[in-house]
Amino acid sequence: MVCKHRFQGLVVALCAALALGLSMPVSAQTAPKPAAATSLNPAKAVFAGGCFWCVESDFDKLAGVISTTSGYTGGKTLNPTYEQVSSHTTGHAEVVEVVFDPAKVSYERLVEHFWRTIDPTTKDRQFCDSGSPYRSAIFAQDAEQLKIATASRAALEKSKPFKEPVVTEVLLATRFYPAEEYHQDYYLKNPVRYKLYRTGCGRDARLKQLWGAQAAAH
Repeated sequence: MVCKHRFQGLVVALCAALALGLSMPVSAQTAPKPAAATSLNPAKAVFAGGCFWCVESDFDKLAGVISTTSGYTGGKTLNPTYEQVSSHTTGHAEVVEVVFDPAKVSYERLVEHFWRTIDPTTKDRQFCDSGSPYRSAIFAQDAEQLKIATASRAALEKSKPFKEPVVTEVLLATRFYPAEEYHQDYYLKNPVRYKLYRTGCGRDARLKQLWGAQAAAH
């Protein structure tokens, strides 16, 4: 099941695919995600950037990232389900927990990468998905991450790369709840559906409009 807005984006993209005579399998056979190298001192970071399928895909491409897990945080409901979060009543946001090797990629680099994978100018919305579950936010794990993320946001506001103000939240993390298994590695399990959704949602087109050549590679 997908949320109403996500489903609408998928339908738009599916229609375009059908016009080209493409098929859309329920689940494509793909190679599993390669096992990442372990680290003696891994660290965690949590980011909300709208659809967690897309955020997971974007961070898996970054060197130094060990693993990514889609989930929920920032709300009041214990052990929330996708259906509950999608009802906009739990206060949770769709997020991705990133486990990374600080010896290979810094938290500062993760935050910098994050900015260029989202639209930081839209409140309670990312691309075609709207509502509080799709707000953008950085959930810092400790005071040091909070300091780094806050400074990064201030630098972005000062540089004024776009006319609209930055509305992405920076706050201390609360409990993280992993999402259902079918959401994990969705872009690998269902590559055709994922690509149609991402294209139909206009995510990359908007990122290019916002960031130009600085947009994160996809």
